[in-house]
Amino acid sequence: MQAVILAGGKGTRLGALAAGRPKPLVDVGGKPFIRYLIAALRRHGFDDIVLLVGPFVRAYEELLGDGSALGVKLTLVPEDPPADTAGALLYATAHLESHFLVMNGDSFLDFNPLDLVSRPSASPWLAWIALREVEDIGRYGAVRLDGDRLTAFGEKAGTGRGLINAGIYWLKREILVEVGKAPASMERDVLPRLVARGLVSGAVYDGRFIDIGIPEDLAAADRLMPEWERRPAAFLDRDGVLNHDSGYTHRKEDFVWIDGAKAAIKRLNDRGWFVFVVTNQSGIARGLYRPDDVVRLHQWMNEELGRDGAHIDAFYFCPHHPDGTTGDYGRACDCRKPAPGMLLQAMREWPVRRDDSFMIGDKDIDMAAAKNAGVAGILFESGNNLDTVVAEALDKR
Repeated sequence: MQAVILAGGKGTRLGALAAGRPKPLVDVGGKPFIRYLIAALRRHGFDDIVLLVGPFVRAYEELLGDGSALGVKLTLVPEDPPADTAGALLYATAHLESHFLVMNGDSFLDFNPLDLVSRPSASPWLAWIALREVEDIGRYGAVRLDGDRLTAFGEKAGTGRGLINAGIYWLKREILVEVGKAPASMERDVLPRLVARGLVSGAVYDGRFIDIGIPEDLAAADRLMPEWERRPAAFLDRDGVLNHDSGYTHRKEDFVWIDGAKAAIKRLNDRGWFVFVVTNQSGIARGLYRPDDVVRLHQWMNEELGRDGAHIDAFYFCPHHPDGTTGDYGRACDCRKPAPGMLLQAMREWPVRRDDSFMIGDKDIDMAAAKNAGVAGILFESGNNLDTVVAEALDKR
């Protein structure tokens, strides 16, 4: 999927703190702020990222390269002359897909963007907007919502609690026609017109939100963003927990979701948790299928989940078994459950808050792996609804 980041803001209000850099490249918690945004997009499946960088092409090239080190494809689009938030999209016309996510490069909303992009709509639309409730709308301007349709946008409605635009949009490419000519502002020009025509919908999210537009908020982000990166994780066994265990499942044609599995994963996504699959796959060692077959099945699982606004952050599988007959796979290892290797690998590769995390499995070896990794174990019994089990586990935390 594709995301566009408006990344050319000069950081004028930050003064010397920006030191001539664009706001998204200002150091926050030890790294450029934009790296938090890219990491959040990448883990939700957005691997094609277009950066609208204003006059700062060289600065972004030096710090981010082509994006391969971050696991994404980066396209840098200069903006000359300045064209404002909607006009800047016109410079990227040749790169844009039929649908794309747009976000500001100087703010962060901790939410599940797949929920926004998967929302159905029976009525015509050109934009879905992520909204956030705040204590004081005075600084931002308010929006009004009737059902999922916006009826007002960017109103100066005094102060007090209310809904604001969080600066994240899921757009159809046809919106470029509505932009017209540059310069044009998405917030002042395009969206108010589309709201008046009933073509904008919105969804409210309660995730943590911060922007770095003024020194006080930049100082808060410097403290909070590294802390927010650390999350609890749900480690999920696969066969018997996410899908009915029909024996050595390795093809999508044989894969049948457990009741509540997709909803459970989305519940964890919406709550902000990491979701990892950790599964023994001795069929590889026994020569019944290959690692590539497992990888393809896992890719298909995430494609299926994406249609429902959900995703799994990473899949870990053990191909070994002491009785195996294929290649180097026929051996003991430290990744096959009940050994904790797969869980520990996930905790090395991701900023996991171990104390709050749990493992759900349907066998004693899953519970042993959880204990050996230092996380809580939850035994899933056949016939249960996984979403119910996950909801109860989250309620206890």
